[in-house]
Amino acid sequence: MYGVSGTGSVVGEEWGARAARSRALAVLRVRGRALGLAVLPAAVAVVLYAGGVTGHFTGSGWDAARWVVTVLAVLVLLAATAVALVVARARPAATPTVELSETAAPDLYRLVRDLADRLDVPAPAAIALTPDCDSWLEDRTHRAHRALRTPGGEGEGEGAPVLVIGSPFLWWMRVGELRAVLAPVVAGTGPAAHPDIAAARRFVRGLDAAVAVPGTPGLDPVRRLGAHGVGQVARVLLRACRGHAAEMERGVAAAGSERAQAVDYGVRIVAQEQVGLAYAGWDRLLTRVALPAWRMGRWPAKLDAGVVSALTELSRRDRLADGFSSRLGERPACDLLEEPGAVDEATSLLAARLFHGGPAEAGPDWSPVEWSQYPEEVVDRKWRTDAARLHQVLDGLGLAASAAGGGGGEGVADGPTLTRVIAHLSTEPTKPADAASDADADADAGGAVLEAAQMAPQERAFPADDAHITDADLATATDSDLGIGAEDDEEAVNPAAEALAGALSVLLAREEAAREARVAAGALTAEAAARSAEKDGRHSGSTPPVVVSGPDGPLPLFPLQPPRSGRDLLADHVTAMVCCAAVDTAEATPGLDWLDGPALLVGGERAADLGPRVLALVEDGDPEPLRVWLARTGVRPEKPVRLV
Repeated sequence: MYGVSGTGSVVGEEWGARAARSRALAVLRVRGRALGLAVLPAAVAVVLYAGGVTGHFTGSGWDAARWVVTVLAVLVLLAATAVALVVARARPAATPTVELSETAAPDLYRLVRDLADRLDVPAPAAIALTPDCDSWLEDRTHRAHRALRTPGGEGEGEGAPVLVIGSPFLWWMRVGELRAVLAPVVAGTGPAAHPDIAAARRFVRGLDAAVAVPGTPGLDPVRRLGAHGVGQVARVLLRACRGHAAEMERGVAAAGSERAQAVDYGVRIVAQEQVGLAYAGWDRLLTRVALPAWRMGRWPAKLDAGVVSALTELSRRDRLADGFSSRLGERPACDLLEEPGAVDEATSLLAARLFHGGPAEAGPDWSPVEWSQYPEEVVDRKWRTDAARLHQVLDGLGLAASAAGGGGGEGVADGPTLTRVIAHLSTEPTKPADAASDADADADAGGAVLEAAQMAPQERAFPADDAHITDADLATATDSDLGIGAEDDEEAVNPAAEALAGALSVLLAREEAAREARVAAGALTAEAAARSAEKDGRHSGSTPPVVVSGPDGPLPLFPLQPPRSGRDLLADHVTAMVCCAAVDTAEATPGLDWLDGPALLVGGERAADLGPRVLALVEDGDPEPLRVWLARTGVRPEKPVRLV
């Protein structure tokens, strides 16, 4: 926070407010200069006409000058009017949130109003929740946003901003900690109420919205050309006032922070530690726990409640977080909500939309899952889906004893067995020349597949559209075909693993392309319905639905899927196969680790030593560490496993 110095609160607040106002005036001066440039040709034309009337500017030359300047003035005024209309009518970006009415959270509204009274600032117009570890004030005074805003109650100013609160804070923080964290944010409503600052913010937000107008779908070529021209003018104005706007926001933050020092300053120091801890736990929960469920078409319905379990586990493991879980005996901030479960479910669905691009509503292929059902509904299904995909790729590669040149092929069981996978990955490498001669002599499909997998990437061509990749392309793919694992320039230690990893990458790319096509089609349908509802709403007064889209198209706005190499994908699939074999043939069960996601429980304990043994098989082709682990845990790799 800017301005938290601990001394001179009144002086610091006054300095921050004055700095913000001066920068706001600088932003408005940019607007004034632009307006002056727009009316300059008209002013020159008026002077020329006045000179002609008074007899000072006479003659054919002055007449021609008057006509030229008049035409130029009309064109400039028309262009300026178009730019002004677009800036005024463009819809500024709004953060997707879950709106909270006062009836849904009366205690929370009461806490915020009491905080505003203590700070002697206007209360926010409404409260909304976002699935993120942050809180801020958001201006939603634009008419497109005002219709969607849930009013906070009587006495709230229409020009007041909306208080956006990170939903994990409500579940992890105590009531006193939440009040201390929100104090600097709520204090920002004071400077925001100043007319100059409000006008400067509206101008900057309008310019920002105008820049995005050319990307609006449905524009005809003429309108899109005009929108590009308006966008260029808006970019020039944004560059001119960017520095002033940033300094204005710093001044507002400094003034709010200094004013908030009078409220729970000591508690805020402790609460800031909880902010960092909540961010760490929330990130692990999304990337390790929620993301596997989203990929399976299920979304955890209680993400905010899950962050409490994740942070409690983190407190137990990390000595730096020791003692944080002892706070759980105090009243949690989620008690300020009337129905915490319903709010948690709504924010969980919004998180799935923002971070994964899931549908806006639950359906047969997009259903909620409770934490108690997570091991069976998500973990077990994920393992068996990955195992089925692994054996599908092995079938495409034509796995047989001849594919390995007769070495290591004996004793390989038919069907979806772990022995089949181990035998394939631990096969002795086959030289390209030998593989080519075997293909020419026997015309064996498996040998041809391995030969193609060992060829240089530039010797193969694949379709540009992943949705049209055929099984033949799948069989001859490597990591370099998708740009995955391109950093591994050294010679492959296990060519069989490289071929299998490349084929898995292509298959996953095809599945992801199909999923994105479905999401894009659904987004276009929803957007068309929103436009129709918005047109109808102009006449009926109803509220049109909001369609959220990302920077390059539909959701997700913030994808969590990190780029994974082909070896990582193969290791994940082999691990899933091992887990399936352990569940089916040994007394192992799927489990949930709050910080690491899906886990295999052997005898009630997490099998943490499985990963390095799988990597030894995948990267080095050494099956012995994994076989020792299988023998120790009682897993029978020769038994077929149940697939999805």
